[in-house]
Order: sequence, then structure tokens, then C-alpha cells
Amino acid sequence: MKVPREIDLSLVTEAVKGLLIKANISIGQDIYNALVHARDRVEESPVGKYVLDQIIRNHDIARSDQMPICQDTGMAVVFTDIGQEVVFRGGNLVQAINSGVEEAYREGFFRRSVVADPLFDRKNTGTNTPAVIHTRIVPGDRMTLLVTPKGFGSENMSALKMFTPAEGPEKVRDFIKETVAAAGPNPCPPTIVGVGIGGTVEAAAIMAKRATLYPIGRRNTDSRYAALEIESLAAVNDLGIGPGGLGGRVTCLDVHIDFAPGHIAGTPVVVNICCHASRHAEVTI
Repeated sequence: MKVPREIDLSLVTEAVKGLLIKANISIGQDIYNALVHARDRVEESPVGKYVLDQIIRNHDIARSDQMPICQDTGMAVVFTDIGQEVVFRGGNLVQAINSGVEEAYREGFFRRSVVADPLFDRKNTGTNTPAVIHTRIVPGDRMTLLVTPKGFGSENMSALKMFTPAEGPEKVRDFIKETVAAAGPNPCPPTIVGVGIGGTVEAAAIMAKRATLYPIGRRNTDSRYAALEIESLAAVNDLGIGPGGLGGRVTCLDVHIDFAPGHIAGTPVVVNICCHASRHAEVTI
């Protein structure tokens, strides 16, 4: 029998802190390249080109000066894949993750945006915790942490619809387009759109959130879903919302779709919209 691998939870705290600081001040190279390509090769509107140029300059300044990309430094979402041969020592996993979140927002001087009670008192927790944590148990003796500080200008524009089995891919494409159209300028376009199809309501929502973090240009391995991604991207960009909502060709940088087996009686579809930054960072311990 293989001996379990121990991971000290202090390593998890440090990893979460470092990832959130990194994610809040620098975007991925794939997104940066997509923005430059959109400005130089795709966008036709002079105003749209100008907005894209300002977005790129903002990212350059944030990275060089180690400052937040946006004033909304988000609610911390943590995806963690834990190998079944891992044993944690030195405390509690959830507390270790939340400690990393608190330290990142304190040391990075990031805005703390979490309220303890969402409906009545709405009192700020003062620490940007608790984080939203999604855990999967996987084979092996490693742990992967994928963090994303999710801003709510885009999160507020997300949508869920329960489709009947008789409704096909065209209806899903139309729903994606309608959701982006209703969002207009609010999610700070150009956006990245994640779509979760199948499973249950919460499973579709988690798939959609994860899908916003896929690399630009990533296509679903199922050719039918890959075609739906491409069709949906074209339909969204035909809306003419454009960068900053000021008109143009580049409303969305990419559409990513994930799917899962579902019930015979229905198909949940969740569209999760993310701003152009799509802030995230990942590490394996």
C-alpha cells in the first residue's frame, strides 16, 4: 500500500496568498495577446480601438507598478483538486485557504468586498473571506489550486435557463447571445463567456465558472460543442456592443463550453460572463 503524502497547510495558505496577489495585478499572456490582436487586427471602430488600447495600457501599468488591474478585486473563488493519496497536517483546509485570502487582500491593499449577510445587514467581513471553494478528489498525491478573484460587474450579468429536451443547440446559442445582449456594457467588454450545459443547476454553474478560465482559443474536444462555441462567439460579436460597450466588432474574446451528463427530463444551461481580465492563477503542490 502506498504511503500517503503529507502536505502542511501552511503551504496552502502561502500558495493561495501568492496566487491571489498575482491574479489581481497581472493577466495571462493568452488574454494579453488576444487584446493586442483584437486592437491591431480585428476591431474596425476607431473608438473600439482606442478603448482596447486603454485596456492594454492599464494591464501594462498594473503589472509594472504591481497595482490591481481593477478597483473591484473580486470575491475569491478557489478550485482545488486534491489527490486521494494526500493527507493534510497542521490545521483545517478551509481555514488555511481563507487565511491565504485574508493575507493576500491585506498585504496587497486590495479592496475587501465580501459581506457576511447578503440580504439584511450586509456588513463587510473586513477580510474578503470566506472564499467560495470548489473541491474535487482526483487520483494521485498532488494538490492543484486554481484561484480567480471574481468581480461582480460581470458576475451580475450571468444567467441560468432550464431547457426542455426538445430544444436544441440553436436555442442554446440564442440564449448565450441574449444574455450578452442584455448585459450590454456592464461586464466591461470585451468579455470571456463560460457556458455550462447539463448535470444539475449547481453543476452547470460550476462548469460555467471554470470555463471562463480556459485559455483563449481553447476548443471543446467534442467537435459539436466546439462548433457551438465558434457559432456563439460569432453571434455575440455580431451584436456590435464592442469594447467598453461603445460599439465595435470585439464584444467577446472567446466562448468556452463545458458539458456533463444530465437527466432525461431537462437541460440546465448557465452562462457565466467574465470581464476582459479573466484574472486567475494556478499552482500544483
